[in-house]
Amino acid sequence: MTSPHIQPDDIELSVNVVGRDILLVITGGERHIGAASTAYVNGEDIEVSTSAVPHHKEHTISENIALRVAEALRRTVTVVMGIHYDNLTKEGIQEVVRIVDEKVDQYLTQQI
Repeated sequence: MTSPHIQPDDIELSVNVVGRDILLVITGGERHIGAASTAYVNGEDIEVSTSAVPHHKEHTISENIALRVAEALRRTVTVVMGIHYDNLTKEGIQEVVRIVDEKVDQYLTQQI
């Protein structure tokens, strides 16, 4: 059950192909830029670099998404994320993460 503040259709994942690289922008609620994570192939490994705006928590999600997509597609991936809903409960945060993960899974399914 979704929180009354969170609508799955309100959370959007947009994709921009930049040459061989991919830019994913994930927003919802009061949209903004809270964090940016770039994951890239380094030999056999995937490395990631994240920048977060102070007092924002999106980096806890954006970093994992960038790693997962870069690993799956073996391409450089930047995830820019900004999702804000007032007074979210722990369950509300879990719902946001679930919706974002579902949208990323749908994207990856289309790519592989």
